Amino acid sequence: MSELVTGEAVALELRPARLPSRALAVLLDLVVAFTVYIAISIGLAAATASLDDAAQVALAIAAFLLVLVGAPIAVETLTHGRSLGKMACGLRVVRDDGGPIRFRHALVRGAFGVVEILVTFGVVACIASLVSARGRRLGDVFAGTLVVRERVPVGQARFVPPPPPWLAGRFAGLDLSAVPDGLWLAVRQYLTRMQQLDPQVSWAMAVQLAGDLATRTGTPAPPDIPPAAYLAAVVQERQAREARRAFAGHAPASSGASNAYAPPVPGTPPGPVPNPVSTPVPPPSAAPVAPPAATAERPATGFVPPA
Repeated sequence: MSELVTGEAVALELRPARLPSRALAVLLDLVVAFTVYIAISIGLAAATASLDDAAQVALAIAAFLLVLVGAPIAVETLTHGRSLGKMACGLRVVRDDGGPIRFRHALVRGAFGVVEILVTFGVVACIASLVSARGRRLGDVFAGTLVVRERVPVGQARFVPPPPPWLAGRFAGLDLSAVPDGLWLAVRQYLTRMQQLDPQVSWAMAVQLAGDLATRTGTPAPPDIPPAAYLAAVVQERQAREARRAFAGHAPASSGASNAYAPPVPGTPPGPVPNPVSTPVPPPSAAPVAPPAATAERPATGFVPPA
């Protein structure tokens, strides 16, 4: 496990990928790329049979650069560091600070990959990965990236602290589809380690992550909620949605449990409790009447934060 320290002094626990898993991912990518390249070459040869030799060579070089160089760069840029081989092996390319890569990172990695992997048949990449403490090849060194493992054993995952009870259900209407996995990882790592940080550093990091999360969701963060509590509440909302999708058949049971943990209404008089005690013979319908009276008042102030 390697601790990557971000610019805000937040240590992210990430496991760098080693040579065997990276080599397997590259091998799978090359198999797919060469299969596509051979299919395109056969199609070009049939379509350009009437052209001269110079035109055919130019088209072959263009197809080689497009499929074996341009396509991997485009795939890593669009997927934020997850090619087909890396998806199969559970790997991902991230920046040195743990954030998702962009086009310039993928471009540098792809340009060096032509020499490291294609020209030298992976010899330079293997030597650089064996020498590096974190298994990085030359393209990763010059691009400022790192290949990490996404599939971490469950036992090593730290507990994410829950948000305050008065934030339960506050962000049920947020659109979380545009939030990338890299940002979820950064938020989760921050929440698990925020108690170990300096208060000022922790606050600055929470403000930045909350701003990034609000930008992705399209809804500004409420100014009356601390940024760390906002991050925890949104993470809990995402986990609740995944749980509802996974246990769709148990929706009625989960709804009853959520009502049981609803925040109490401040200033509610305990009227229904002494009534059965004061009457000599309480009617059978007196006990079921009390819960509806309490639940009727909760929706008015159930999710309103304290003043």
